[in-house]
Amino acid sequence: MSTAADSAAVLDGPADGEVVLRAVDIAKTYGVTRALKGVNFDVRRGKVTVLFGENGAGKSTLMKILSGVETPTGGHLELDGEVVELKSTSDAVDRGISIIHQELNLCANLSVRDNIFLGRELRNAAGTVDYGKEREITAQLMERLEEPIKPSTLVQDLRVGQQQIIEIARALAANARILIMDEPTSALSAAEVEVLFKVIRELTAQGVAIVYISHHLEEAIEIADFAVVFRDGDLVATERAENIDLPWVVRQMVGRDADYDFRNEPRDYGDVALSIEGVTVADSETARVVVNDVSLEVREGEIVCLYGLMGAGRTELMEALAGRDEFSRGRVRLHGNDFTHKSVAERIEMGVGLVPEDRQRDGLVQMMSVGRNMSLSSLPSMVKNFFIQGGKERERVAAQSKDVRVKTAGPNAPITSLSGGNQQKVVIGKMLLTDPKVLLLDEPTRGIDVGAKGEIFALLFREAKRGLAVLYVTSEAGEALTASHRIVVMSKGRFVRELDPRTTTRDELMAASGEHDSDYHHSNGAEQ
Repeated sequence: MSTAADSAAVLDGPADGEVVLRAVDIAKTYGVTRALKGVNFDVRRGKVTVLFGENGAGKSTLMKILSGVETPTGGHLELDGEVVELKSTSDAVDRGISIIHQELNLCANLSVRDNIFLGRELRNAAGTVDYGKEREITAQLMERLEEPIKPSTLVQDLRVGQQQIIEIARALAANARILIMDEPTSALSAAEVEVLFKVIRELTAQGVAIVYISHHLEEAIEIADFAVVFRDGDLVATERAENIDLPWVVRQMVGRDADYDFRNEPRDYGDVALSIEGVTVADSETARVVVNDVSLEVREGEIVCLYGLMGAGRTELMEALAGRDEFSRGRVRLHGNDFTHKSVAERIEMGVGLVPEDRQRDGLVQMMSVGRNMSLSSLPSMVKNFFIQGGKERERVAAQSKDVRVKTAGPNAPITSLSGGNQQKVVIGKMLLTDPKVLLLDEPTRGIDVGAKGEIFALLFREAKRGLAVLYVTSEAGEALTASHRIVVMSKGRFVRELDPRTTTRDELMAASGEHDSDYHHSNGAEQ
């Protein structure tokens, strides 16, 4: 396979497409951290260039520079062969460059229409906002993306996957000629990914250049024309998509083959830690039953994976267990102690912790530092005589950051300076600092690379050996099969089947959840 150094001569034929945007010797530093170390990168007309790399490798930093969010410390950009300086995102959009960010960047209290045209409202002859035209275009975009969402719907009323669709629609509305997609499918179902890929092929056929970042490796290989791999701020490999496979991508990313598979880990369970008895949960607004009479026991030292498709009721169950929503019927116990009607704070004090699906909205405080975010849930244990013991807090945060391998300039660094995967590690570390007896995780590896996934699951299995009971949700079949002691399949609000990952095939797992054969390759089997 080619390295970055010798690929430049390889990728210069007519079939490779004209270079429309070029990054030349781009460097970026944050304090003492070198996020990019003199990167050279080409974006080609009518082609999909996929960026691979671990969290913190520099992919998102480069994309922020290409889209005007950040300015480089060194190097320059060339657009259509001319040196340009992108002073803002508006400047980039005016030049035809648009980005779909990894983290949702929507106004929850505004409608879908208002979010799509925010900052670039359409005007009529009188100079006022043409709401009718905006509604019409929004409806066309929703039809194109095959989502039955009304333009007037408030974004806060949409599930995370639908909000991701709105981010995509907003970028499409800009009619960009260079479209950057940073983890566009992290919250999408298999059917939604299929639609997005169809739209991408339509765009490239029209000459639009696509830059695509994803930790769903097999999915990204499928859509790629070219593959580029980043590691520790360097571009380390470039290759045509037809010349690569999954093992090659993993080796280039992490310097070794993917190596996490916990199916044969010893199973030494203790007493029942979490008991779910006949639980029913109804949607707070529509009163529709989303979790229907489910029962489950999770023992000390056991890791149970709750697998299912989007809309199966998994998130609703996890949030009800954590105290965010109420149960319509049933009860839940922790080591025999009923906590059905306890508050969130009381459940944390008892030993129930949740790592939520949406880390930006529910897991982190954006204005706080890395250290303050990590210690937030466990502060009561660090108070003496009404004052927080600063030394104890710093010591525990430092130890936990090392334990979960957060890549950061230090505890005082802004949480927004971390990559998505490292932010997720902070959320997990925050809950582990509360010394939980049961840890609930909703899509814990969303937006996390293959190397970091191995670290996260190794951490969970280590804590399980110490007696922690773990219940986590995933829609990725690969990690369900390789990183759990037991799989419980959920469909339409019910537990429909229980499986042993040591004897279950990928097809059997997906068939149990109701996913069709044609969707298999979209569920990210990179971890198998």
